[in-house]
Amino acid sequence: MYNSKISGLGYYVPENVVTNDDLSKLMDTNDSWIQERTGIQERRHVIKGDGDTTTTMGVKAAKVAIERAGIDKDDIDFIIFATLSPDYYFPGPGVLVQRDLNIKTVGALDIRNQCSGFIYSLSVADQYIKSGMYKNILVIGSELHSHGLDMTTRGRGVSVIFGDGAGAAILSREEDSTKGILSTHLHSEGEHAEQLSLIAPGMGKRWVTDIIADQDENDESYYPYMNGQFVFKNAVVRFSEVIIEGLKKNQLEAANIDMLIPHQANLRISQFVQKKFGLRNDQVFNNIMKYGNTTAASIPIALTEAWEQNKVKSGDLVVLAAFGSGFTWGSAIIKW
Repeated sequence: MYNSKISGLGYYVPENVVTNDDLSKLMDTNDSWIQERTGIQERRHVIKGDGDTTTTMGVKAAKVAIERAGIDKDDIDFIIFATLSPDYYFPGPGVLVQRDLNIKTVGALDIRNQCSGFIYSLSVADQYIKSGMYKNILVIGSELHSHGLDMTTRGRGVSVIFGDGAGAAILSREEDSTKGILSTHLHSEGEHAEQLSLIAPGMGKRWVTDIIADQDENDESYYPYMNGQFVFKNAVVRFSEVIIEGLKKNQLEAANIDMLIPHQANLRISQFVQKKFGLRNDQVFNNIMKYGNTTAASIPIALTEAWEQNKVKSGDLVVLAAFGSGFTWGSAIIKW
């Protein structure tokens, strides 16, 4: 049986920087309020009409990852695309990437696990490679949140948090069983699905035709909802649990971690987890200050930046962990 290794990384974020002060012109908020609660100073938002979409951002990140992996696009055997903000209701962005990159007719899979989408995608790709079915898999996490946020005081609790961007990784076959992805660990708890959700448009509740027919300016069903304190409390517990699970599986301890890259949901969550595991600042990578929460894109963007800054090196033990809507959460233990 093979292992899978991350052979190439890339990311893309829009050029348009939106600061906390910029948001204060749209809603009743301020820089200190946002930083105190989230750690975010700025984020990137796509400008309508500039050509950036969830798919095109993913393609831009993928091109960098493919080049860094030292492979040709036609060496890719499979595509996995994680997002909560696809270009179309259907088809998903996986096939659009296949078309835009002009890759041969390989399979394309879309994953809807929101903030934990990239971890789920890595896990799926890892199993395909371990089984010998595929040799090189393109994994993308990409989000365009800004066009669907309530940019008023009513929506400030959610809208100040999210940003746009994409990250990509090439997973390739590794014959050394001591290197690459050692294990992944996935969980869900649908009991709390509505605590972090976007209900409409959806077939079971309110579809587009209902929204248009009602013309209700007070309708919030098509904006994201988050029970912030409840999500925070669950996140810090599940983050810790799933990291411990991964370490125990591989007979490792927190002291063995060279780099922890958590999903960039909230800097306070990352700091809580860092303290719990007794990690130094140089053992945890955070970039939420610059990009906000980019959901499925946050881990691949952060991982790429950490690698570019030589904070992830050959032989390092790298731990990825995420928690988000669903609730879903997961971790990946990687020997770089």
